[in-house]
Amino acid sequence: MNKVKVKVKGIGGVFFKSKNSEELTQWYHKYLGFDLDEYNCVTFNPKTMPDNGYTVWSAFKADTDYFEPSKQQFMINLLVDDVEQMLKQVEEGGATIVGEILDEDYGVFGWFLDPEGFKVELWCPK
Repeated sequence: MNKVKVKVKGIGGVFFKSKNSEELTQWYHKYLGFDLDEYNCVTFNPKTMPDNGYTVWSAFKADTDYFEPSKQQFMINLLVDDVEQMLKQVEEGGATIVGEILDEDYGVFGWFLDPEGFKVELWCPK
């Protein structure tokens, strides 16, 4: 394997197409507390990440069922302080809760489908 001279330092953004980007952006603002800037974007400062938090990049096999029941080709994982409360908030906003809350050694997880069918994974690190 070739040795690289420069390597990636982190995720600089997540960008995706939406059927109604304004409506979806406002939904994330209202139910997940996204602080939107003048461009309707949210910036997460790495300095505000919890001590045990980190960002993962992972390519899944094409036949994975981990993203189901979503038909989308990707899933976003969001760090939160309280998975159970966040799931209640998004459900009030019309999200579909997927599965049960899972408590693992490395954190608590929960999942939902947003209004456009994107599966979102919530993670509260321990």
